[in-house]
Amino acid sequence: MGYIQERFGMMLLPKTKPGTCPMCGRKHEEGWPHDRDSLCYQYKFYDEHGRWPSWADAMAHCSDAVKAYWKEQLAARGIPLEAEPETVTMSFEVKADHNAPPAAIVTVEKEVKS
Repeated sequence: MGYIQERFGMMLLPKTKPGTCPMCGRKHEEGWPHDRDSLCYQYKFYDEHGRWPSWADAMAHCSDAVKAYWKEQLAARGIPLEAEPETVTMSFEVKADHNAPPAAIVTVEKEVKS
């Protein structure tokens, strides 16, 4: 499927209940945002994009009118619509075990969106 499948060889929450959104697992009108806080949506999104979703991601497929309504409703509840995540480069060392010689230490750099 994606990132989690390639990295860990498994899929999390592959199916949803009949009659629910196949992406977020919630009952909502077609064309309405996914539930950003649904674990099902979070892991499916992470698997596809390698980062956690924002409300902007959850409503990316919606019409402009629906987006405007949801932005207004989220703001009325004090929930800010997140900006696009920043891209950062992370670097860390991985050691096979604590007795490994320096040649066994691998430096990994990965560009990720936070």
